[in-house]
Amino acid sequence: MTTSLLPIEKELFEILETVSDPEIPVLSIVEMGVVRTAKLINGIVEVEITPTYSGCPAMDVIGDDIKVAFQQKGYEAKVDLILSPAWTTDWITSKGRIALEKYGIASPLSADADKEALLGNKKLVKCPQCGSLNTKLVSQFGSTACKAFFQCEDCLEPFDYFKCLK
Repeated sequence: MTTSLLPIEKELFEILETVSDPEIPVLSIVEMGVVRTAKLINGIVEVEITPTYSGCPAMDVIGDDIKVAFQQKGYEAKVDLILSPAWTTDWITSKGRIALEKYGIASPLSADADKEALLGNKKLVKCPQCGSLNTKLVSQFGSTACKAFFQCEDCLEPFDYFKCLK
C-alpha cells in the first residue's frame, strides 16, 4: 500500500483493515501484506491479493471475507488472486509484526538468520513471551506450513516462529 492514497483508496484500505487473517486473527490482511491493490472501477471494488504461499487454504476464506466487508459498506467487490511476484514476509507491516509477537508468534527473521535458526546453528529466534534468545527448535513445522515450532529454554513456553519467505 502506498502512502499517498486518494480519499476513496484510503476508504477501501480502511475497510480491508477490518478483514482478519483467518489463521492469525489478530492481524488484518493488510498487516499481513496480502493486499496488493484496491480500486473502485465502474462502481465495483476490485481487490488484488497474493497468497502467503501457493495453495494457501485461507485464500478462499479471505476472498469471501473481503466481499462481505465491502457488502456491509454498500459496495460490490471482486477479488483477484495475483501470484507474481510471490508474497514475502517482508510485506508484513511493522504493526503486523508487533501484533504477531503480542499474539505469541515470533516474527520472521532475515533470510540468512532464518536459515541459521531453522538449522539449529544459532539462537536467533526471540521468545514472544519473555524476550529471551535462549530458544530451541523443536520442529521445522508448526501449527501451519509457514511456521516452525520453538521452545524457550528460560520460561519453558512453546511458541510458533513465522518462517522467513522470500
